[in-house]
Amino acid sequence: MELEERVADLERRLAALEGARSTGPRLEGGDFWALNGLREQLAELGAADGGVLYTGSVRLPTGEPYAWQMGALTEGLLEEDWTASAESFAALGHPVRLRLLREILGGRRTAAELAELDEVGTTGQIYHHLRQLTGTGWLHTTGRGRYEVPAQRVVPLLVAVATARP
Repeated sequence: MELEERVADLERRLAALEGARSTGPRLEGGDFWALNGLREQLAELGAADGGVLYTGSVRLPTGEPYAWQMGALTEGLLEEDWTASAESFAALGHPVRLRLLREILGGRRTAAELAELDEVGTTGQIYHHLRQLTGTGWLHTTGRGRYEVPAQRVVPLLVAVATARP
């Protein structure tokens, strides 16, 4: 077997192993279909340092559809002040806040509906968590005590949860 064939075989086997670690159904289109598309875009841009892409097409349990993608060049990301993101990450760093976000995505939209849940705390504690999430842009109010995850945050929230999985 020639070196190129051996490398290609190893890449296929590695991709299969990585896929076996996945915790859900695999998407069709080859192992690196999104990555290959990103590489094509980066080549067209002449971005030698690379970039990242996250994308999603989601239908929530409430029936609401969301389609979204975001890409960024590595150079720009590495030059940014990451400390500006600390407050946003901190808002997601509490189990009750994550539970509230999941419940809101699932259709519980009012503080009263959220207060009916077990293990989320008192009404005052729930409002504290909702203020933290609203203040960092993970939630917004849609009127009289109703909350929703802004459209531009649905896919990034799901990406953040997916990347934090063990």
